[in-house]
Amino acid sequence: MQHPRRRIRRPVALAATTTLSLTLLASASTSLPEPVRASAGPVAAAPTNAQLAPCRIATAMGVQMSEGLPTAPGYVHSTGLVRALNLMIDFPDAVGDGTATDRFREFFPQTADWFRVSSYGRLHYRAEAPIPDWLRMPRAFSAYGIERGSPYEPGYRSLVEDIVKAADERVDFSAYDLVNVLVTPNAGPSALDTVLSVTFSGNDDAPYADGVPLANTSFVYSRQDDGSGSFAETGYRVLPHENGHVFGLPDLYTADGGGSVGHWDIMSEDWGANNDLLGWHKWKLGWLDNEQVHCASAAGTTEYDLTPLAEPGGPKLAFVPLSGTSGYAIEVRGPGGNDEAVCEQGVLVYRVESDVDTGHGPVTVADSERASGGCTRRANVHAELSDAPYGTGESFTDRANGIRITVLHEGADGAYRVRVTRN
Repeated sequence: MQHPRRRIRRPVALAATTTLSLTLLASASTSLPEPVRASAGPVAAAPTNAQLAPCRIATAMGVQMSEGLPTAPGYVHSTGLVRALNLMIDFPDAVGDGTATDRFREFFPQTADWFRVSSYGRLHYRAEAPIPDWLRMPRAFSAYGIERGSPYEPGYRSLVEDIVKAADERVDFSAYDLVNVLVTPNAGPSALDTVLSVTFSGNDDAPYADGVPLANTSFVYSRQDDGSGSFAETGYRVLPHENGHVFGLPDLYTADGGGSVGHWDIMSEDWGANNDLLGWHKWKLGWLDNEQVHCASAAGTTEYDLTPLAEPGGPKLAFVPLSGTSGYAIEVRGPGGNDEAVCEQGVLVYRVESDVDTGHGPVTVADSERASGGCTRRANVHAELSDAPYGTGESFTDRANGIRITVLHEGADGAYRVRVTRN
């Protein structure tokens, strides 16, 4: 049985620019060459190809976590090295469930591996836990007033201040790029009842520690265990979702659940089977080069070859701009990489709107088989959109805007040729 995600996140307004990025588990990377700090930021920042300019839909001011390009300042850089500080905390009324090290291992090295695969190796996530034991808070969990949708003030500010006081003698906060607070899972309700996990990103009003604001911090609470027996393989996935926010990515689920994007992006559904990010997000994060993106802005007919998103290299994304803040993205999805539950491969078409807030549907996947019921019965995978990709001979049409996208054929290597016609 699929449990709908009705989390309410209230990201704090952006401010100070931070320079960060991601990679492997610290204990597993001691023999690896030391990566350099990130030199590239949230991408598509420097337009090196004028032909792509019409497809760089603008970041909308006043919109929380806009899908526009480039990503607004204040978020973590998404290529190169990021050092992630992990603190495992418990409370007098919720003593740590198991050991703190076991809690850390629920998320690593899986989270680091997920980012490595999704980014084609461009993001090197180093997860560190300098305090291997539970960090006991001075007050009961109930005293902080943490609930679903809690704003940053006042409970979270008090909690962060107490975390800093408890950890500061053993942690140099200035050495890290983001913070993961891994709360003992017996603090608060089960994730089957309500999901408390939340991220505050780009917040220049955050408490300071060692001279730096804790401006990009993710909190993870109860275990996302649906009883299907897959928790050991999939339970970590709430953390790459939450960390997606520190890179500026919005929630793609809405108050109605995952019906807008389904399981095609981890920012939509992070329960159950593994899934990847959309190609638009990979371009936005700097994991796709400009040369891997086609811009179908001219009137008339153009054809493009696209290789599967899971495979490194090759053309990956075509974009059809509709306005300065919206357009259609086209990519090829199939099983492979982080995409575990794809039951029908093909060409995925979706609309991106940069003037829509996080959690309000900034991305909408076009369903090639409406009301079909989908092709999967995997737990926590949105069934209706599971067969959304278009196959050979099928077309997506937007008559109001004079757009038609047709899949011409599939090659032996899994690549597809598509035709874009715009009046």
